[in-house]
Amino acid sequence: MATQTDFDRTLLLEAVRVTEAAAIAAWSLVGRGHEKQADQVAVDAMRNALNRLDINGVIAIGEGERDEAPMLYIGEKVGTGKGPRIDIALDPLEGTTLTAKAMSNALTVMAWAPAGTFLHAPDTYMDKIACGPGYPPGSIDLDKSPADNVRALAAHKGVDTSQITVCVLDRPRHADLIESLRSVNARVYLITDGDVAGVIHTTDPVTGIDMYMGQGGAPEGVLACAALKCVGGQFQGRLVFRNADEKARASRIGITDYGRKYDLDDIVRGEAIFAATGVTKGAMLDGVRQEGGFVFTHSIVMASWSCTIREVRMKKKL
Repeated sequence: MATQTDFDRTLLLEAVRVTEAAAIAAWSLVGRGHEKQADQVAVDAMRNALNRLDINGVIAIGEGERDEAPMLYIGEKVGTGKGPRIDIALDPLEGTTLTAKAMSNALTVMAWAPAGTFLHAPDTYMDKIACGPGYPPGSIDLDKSPADNVRALAAHKGVDTSQITVCVLDRPRHADLIESLRSVNARVYLITDGDVAGVIHTTDPVTGIDMYMGQGGAPEGVLACAALKCVGGQFQGRLVFRNADEKARASRIGITDYGRKYDLDDIVRGEAIFAATGVTKGAMLDGVRQEGGFVFTHSIVMASWSCTIREVRMKKKL
């Protein structure tokens, strides 16, 4: 198993180079209306970049199971096989629709951790609640109403509930959640896609977002937890199963307690590296741009053991 010392500065830089490669590839299709094609070029670029690294990596969270994804499928081995054993969680393009429509907040996202560290979440939905750092443990609770969670966070923050902003995916299934939030006069910040970015927004005061709530993909929940692990936020999630087939898929990867409420340390059980690069400009990251024969990218890379966030700007000659 990889140790903390394996996750040195060199490995941090390698992680962000992988997300940069995927972002540059996806940027070529921004605004062109081709969601699947944009995702595919990002997958190809990310896989090629990973396979050049001296790591013994296994995809723990990827594009799906082997019979659904030809590349970066769950269980696929990547890297040269000569370095540390690591689990990899990734989303080569978080926001395929955002990319196709040239909308904000499209990202390329990846997290690394020692082998056996990540929850192997099935490709199902997950009910989620998250907040950033600075609050006492237990400040949020998935089993409480959205309104009660707003009241609790407002009390800890020392403000009125009207000063709490909650990020929610704009989906019909969230109508009751939104109604509960607005019943206590909380601000609701609706996003069309990209709930990894939505959770990460809670960690940056610049965004003005205090909490994330709602139902989204379970794999994205693991990626979001890797980011929160690096900055000390809080997260709770519960898998949502719509049918027997989804429960069977969960059972195949060892999940049998279908109603379990997971917290941050259940989902990421050790140290982690998180990296993200902007494809289109968003609340936290600028998008890729080309100018004067150069390509420019804007990324963040986080390390859990030092609780550091590095902002990385890259300029590369075309």
